[in-house]
Amino acid sequence: MSGTSIFLGMIISTIGLAYFIYGKKAEEFTYLIAGIVLMVYPYLISNVVWTVILGIVFCAVPVILNRL
Repeated sequence: MSGTSIFLGMIISTIGLAYFIYGKKAEEFTYLIAGIVLMVYPYLISNVVWTVILGIVFCAVPVILNRL
């Protein structure tokens, strides 16, 4: 893993932790699951481009689902 992918993984995992905490306190299941996914997937994918793309998608999914 390169330094960039490790740094991105830390940032995305921090966002995932925030989603997880928000989902737990607000009892929002979509944010809870998205938080778990955001905390785990950066360690499974080493490609920087895919890490960023999937991070944006996983961050946007709960927001879009809750607006519907």
